Amino acid sequence: MTNSADLTPARIPGYDGGPLTHRPELLDERLFWLGHLSSCAQSSEDAQELLLGADYDAAGEFYAVLHKRADWPTFTVPLAAGHRLHVVIRTFEDDAGTDYLLHHPDWERAELLAVDDGHFMGPALSWPELTAAADNGLPGGSTTDPDARLLLLLPALGDDDLPDDAVERLTTALRALVGVEDPEAVAAALLESQGPPGDATWTTIGDGVRVNHGSYSYRNPANGFALPPARLARVSAALAP
Repeated sequence: MTNSADLTPARIPGYDGGPLTHRPELLDERLFWLGHLSSCAQSSEDAQELLLGADYDAAGEFYAVLHKRADWPTFTVPLAAGHRLHVVIRTFEDDAGTDYLLHHPDWERAELLAVDDGHFMGPALSWPELTAAADNGLPGGSTTDPDARLLLLLPALGDDDLPDDAVERLTTALRALVGVEDPEAVAAALLESQGPPGDATWTTIGDGVRVNHGSYSYRNPANGFALPPARLARVSAALAP
């Protein structure tokens, strides 16, 4: 599943922290996935029970050990035209979380699109953007497995207009990598709750710029902290399905 040829960046321009390390072996650990996806279920007790079940304590202990490391595990999903999505696990013991960033070598700094921690920011991705990144098959990332890419990026999702096959698609990924008892029920629960920000409505403005209405989203131009118009446009272009 993993791709040992991946070269994790020593630094991501405009992003402080680290050191960033290449840890593809984590993508083969089901307890890693349970912890990574847990925020997607936190708004629903039923979703938490379906996802974690008897593994609740084991997943918590796995992440407690991970967050005591000095390095920050970093995963990369390549996009078209040299763009890259980076998923960075911050291992600060008192401020742990996961950051989702988009970068291109020609940009002065990466764009922070979502933050998955106690002060969640997002959503960052619509369902078509998420699946396009997962399915592009481009080499040079942490994995070429579309299921692993889908699960890596899932906590950054927020979309109230999911296609009919969304549950089936997520079920396949959960069955392959996480081994939950009822993957279809877990998939339906995760897509219904969609984590701390909930779902979001996406619209197109201007020249194909995709924005959402999320109160905590950098891609909502109504928010005072949103990315400025030119940077919103380049994010949309980079993520275009």
